[in-house]
Amino acid sequence: MHRALSVSRVTPWTLLGLLILAQICYPLTSGDTRAAFTVATVVLGYVLSVSHAFLTRGPRAALALVGTATLGGFAVEALGVATGFPFGTYDYSGQLGPKLLGVPLIIPLAWTWMAWPAWLAAQRLPLARWARVAVAAFGLAAWDIFLDPQMVAEGYWRWVSPTPALPGLPGIPISNYLGWLGFALILMTTLDHLVRRIIPPAGPSVAPDGDVPIIVLWIWTYASSVLAHAVFLGLPASAVWGGVLMGAAVLPLLPHLRHRS
Repeated sequence: MHRALSVSRVTPWTLLGLLILAQICYPLTSGDTRAAFTVATVVLGYVLSVSHAFLTRGPRAALALVGTATLGGFAVEALGVATGFPFGTYDYSGQLGPKLLGVPLIIPLAWTWMAWPAWLAAQRLPLARWARVAVAAFGLAAWDIFLDPQMVAEGYWRWVSPTPALPGLPGIPISNYLGWLGFALILMTTLDHLVRRIIPPAGPSVAPDGDVPIIVLWIWTYASSVLAHAVFLGLPASAVWGGVLMGAAVLPLLPHLRHRS
């Protein structure tokens, strides 16, 4: 029992530390090395989120996360590459590793990596259930305002028709962000429904500090993205857009970080 508790506490923090280290190394490198750190970050984030769901809420919760975010993320990306819906017309380069149906295999892992902290963070807000789902979806979609400009600048994917675009963010159509928001709403609604069926409100509770590594991941992702885009990556417009829009989902969380007994 003690050993299982130690694993459930140490593993997320260890993975989070490795992920942060990989992200710090990213702006200090270039070319193939930078692409390797991109892949490493996504894989670490994926393992962190899925293992946390497994360790804190059980195997069915982890399967719910994989089913909605990993499989769902792959399905919507494959649809997008094939048809241009719902994001717009785009294609991936070969820098992010092997592809299936035109989609690099790490892309659905990225959906999963950030879907779990977005959902968990929203659960701490004193809102109605539907509002927490909406906040989680908005936060996940707003993260893409950091992700897409960064990845397009690196040449990891490109848009065939990148207009109309947000001011200061050329190369990415507004339809992409609307597609992210639409799919994020579907993803979060489904994930919320499945996890609540697995762990009803009257069921076993998570240890008081069990979700802290994922909450730290959520806040770190926001703060480090603002800093990296503003200072290290030469993307000030996405620092502003992302800082405001993702901040609308992240910053209201800060007054509610004290654990309820």
